[in-house]
Amino acid sequence: MRLAVSGTYSTGKTITTMALAHYTGITRSAAKTMRELLPISVPGKTLEQCTGSEILMLITRRNTERAVNESHLGDSFISDGSSIHEWIYGTVRVIVGVNPTANTTMENVERTDEIRYFEDVIEKLGVPAKQHAKANYDAFVRLPIEFPMVADGHRPVNERFRLLADEMIQAEVDKLGIPTFTAGGTVEERLVSITGHYGLPTALSVDEAVARAKEEYALIDTRSELERV
Repeated sequence: MRLAVSGTYSTGKTITTMALAHYTGITRSAAKTMRELLPISVPGKTLEQCTGSEILMLITRRNTERAVNESHLGDSFISDGSSIHEWIYGTVRVIVGVNPTANTTMENVERTDEIRYFEDVIEKLGVPAKQHAKANYDAFVRLPIEFPMVADGHRPVNERFRLLADEMIQAEVDKLGIPTFTAGGTVEERLVSITGHYGLPTALSVDEAVARAKEEYALIDTRSELERV
């Protein structure tokens, strides 16, 4: 099964996909994070400092890497996120601003010529993003917003961005007709419900899978993009 684990910022996609991969023995697929991409794409800038064109470039770069990674895994993988995610994150910026953190009013930003052009390009990027999702994912697991957003100084988003992204990602998946299962609760509870719903194999105990995932997660380089330059 080609399974995409969906959810917006701070819903636990990474730790859940790591644990699910250990639990089932199915390979996990993931693209480089923005922390990793920024130093090689726009050195010296944080994500919130990026222009609209730079955001578009990062979206394209991340989705290209995602597609290449998935193409090597055949008909069995667990994806941390999906091709829909980067596109929707760009789409929400049309509403809340290219730099969402700067929008303290939580209202829609002014529709300037720059925003209109950004919107037009984002809309076109949605065509291959949706085609890829339809052709390459058998099902989605949606992780609902259950936890506070991590204030790591890296993600230039606000709660409205997070809520809109969550709603819009699922709306597009539904339009594509891709089956979705919502899995909430602890990581352990998610593993049991996901594998039970989709009839996935198990290779380890739940406790061992989660323990290995936590060890793997602890190895993630969490330095900011500016510290990596």
